[in-house]
Amino acid sequence: MQYRQLGKSGVRVSVIGLGTNQFGGKVDQAGVNEIIDGCLDLGINFIDTADVYTSGRSEETLGVALQGKWDKVVLGTKGVSPMGQGVNDRGASRYHIVNAVEASLRRMQVDHIDLYQLHRWDDTTPIDESLRALDDLVHSGKIRYVGASNYAAWQLSRANLLAEMRGWPPLVTIQPHYHMFERGIEQEVIPYCNAYGVGILPYFPLAGGFLTGKYKWGEAAPAGSRGENSAYVQRYMTDKNYGIMEKLSAWAEERGHSMVELAHAWLLAQPQVSSVISGATKLSQVQSNAAAGEWVLSADEFAAVNGVLDGKTV
Repeated sequence: MQYRQLGKSGVRVSVIGLGTNQFGGKVDQAGVNEIIDGCLDLGINFIDTADVYTSGRSEETLGVALQGKWDKVVLGTKGVSPMGQGVNDRGASRYHIVNAVEASLRRMQVDHIDLYQLHRWDDTTPIDESLRALDDLVHSGKIRYVGASNYAAWQLSRANLLAEMRGWPPLVTIQPHYHMFERGIEQEVIPYCNAYGVGILPYFPLAGGFLTGKYKWGEAAPAGSRGENSAYVQRYMTDKNYGIMEKLSAWAEERGHSMVELAHAWLLAQPQVSSVISGATKLSQVQSNAAAGEWVLSADEFAAVNGVLDGKTV
């Protein structure tokens, strides 16, 4: 397993991370235990969750699976999403952030969180209120680093400029929706991150399974797959995307690799990507994802893949 810096922090994380949004739901405690042990055996040390995943059960199952093993991982969780019926049970206010951190600590049975991320921008709360609350939590030892998810470039810039001016901890990472067919962040977010050293943690690297190559042009989605009913996956099932997939799959196979490996390697070809958050519901998926982190694309290979994605080569 290869490792990279977590943004401008001094922490090193595995280039393949573990996404846990199905833990405590589709994946029961026994399955979580097996996946976590598999990750540790494979050298995967970055684990991402959120308080809202399976209504808190993802954090709870991680708390059980990681007992006695917390020193082997870098754990990131997220807050801001609604966690109750109360009017203040959501958002990025000081009131909610402090309560959310305390609740996450209880669910995971730990005394600190390595990376606490604001799950999304909150238009109703001044960002300086959120950042000051996070500063207090860092100084209290309850969180170590702060980051964000789903922020636009201007939101990242505003937050980190305020943090620099006030001497507060900066957002060291951004967690965006990013894969071969979802490239909007290349316009502004990636240039900002490259310029200011913010680590990128892409989620949904396989487009909900579309980039695995298991969905075939002109064929029905496999029974029981997300492609049967998921509007998210189905939105990528266009003639154009299937044509691109065929070319990329053949290109990867010529080099002894799978489409899963190429999807991860393409993301990791960008140096500001700290870790790719790859979800898993079984150990075999973790093993496949881990193998993907070993393929390092050359500059020419990266350009060739982009040529196919941009429709410039056939």
